[in-house]
Amino acid sequence: MSGNTFGRAFCVTTFGESHGGAVGAVVDGCPAGLQLSVADLQRDLDRRRPGQSALTTARQEADRVQIVSGLVDGITLGTPLCMWVGNTDARPTDYRADAAIFRPSHADATTQAKYGRRAPSGGGRASARETLARVAAGAVAKALLRQQCGTEVLALVTQVHTCIAPYDLTDSTVVARLDAAEIEAQTLRCPDARVAAEMEAIIAAAKAAGDSVGGVIAGVARGVPAGWGEPVFDKLEADLGRALLSIPACKGFEVG
Repeated sequence: MSGNTFGRAFCVTTFGESHGGAVGAVVDGCPAGLQLSVADLQRDLDRRRPGQSALTTARQEADRVQIVSGLVDGITLGTPLCMWVGNTDARPTDYRADAAIFRPSHADATTQAKYGRRAPSGGGRASARETLARVAAGAVAKALLRQQCGTEVLALVTQVHTCIAPYDLTDSTVVARLDAAEIEAQTLRCPDARVAAEMEAIIAAAKAAGDSVGGVIAGVARGVPAGWGEPVFDKLEADLGRALLSIPACKGFEVG
């Protein structure tokens, strides 16, 4: 394995660099007969898309996805699904002046040491733009889980710096009341409008000062069937932790 592939039964391989021609994913193991459309993928890609507000990267990408294999008339064939998104705002020339500089807190130096060469534009594969491919593959997984298991997956921001949303997610009644529409109504995906506004102000102040702040995202899966995962090394939480901790910005993982 090269480190670009995750999973066995539902196997995801991502490809592409931050300022290359495209970024995408190949999903092998998606069963035949699943109802799937470009709109299913685009909905989640639009949630992730850069340039949506002053709080995110200024890079402008439409992130329009194409499904180039494994799908006919909105039904999966059981063959590999290839999803492709072109980079339209790729500007490798912006990095030429600093091409010989290893940036602090980036993967420049370690990538050079490992491979003997690197893509200096935007960090290449180490860029968070790679997460676009995970979102596309995740949208396929969500459709599969919803149609075959009745499982619903959603996520919300619960903390930015010292500002904490008033949601006790150890309380099953609170989890049951979470509403995806209320989460999506806020730019930061914190369903409490007052707290979301406070979080936005904290991020904006840090950005204006040339700084950054951390936060916490909570993921919720409702209607999960019993028996997922394996008893020892392939526990469900172990696999989830492995997947999430490989996201560049993720520095901690907790299961409640």
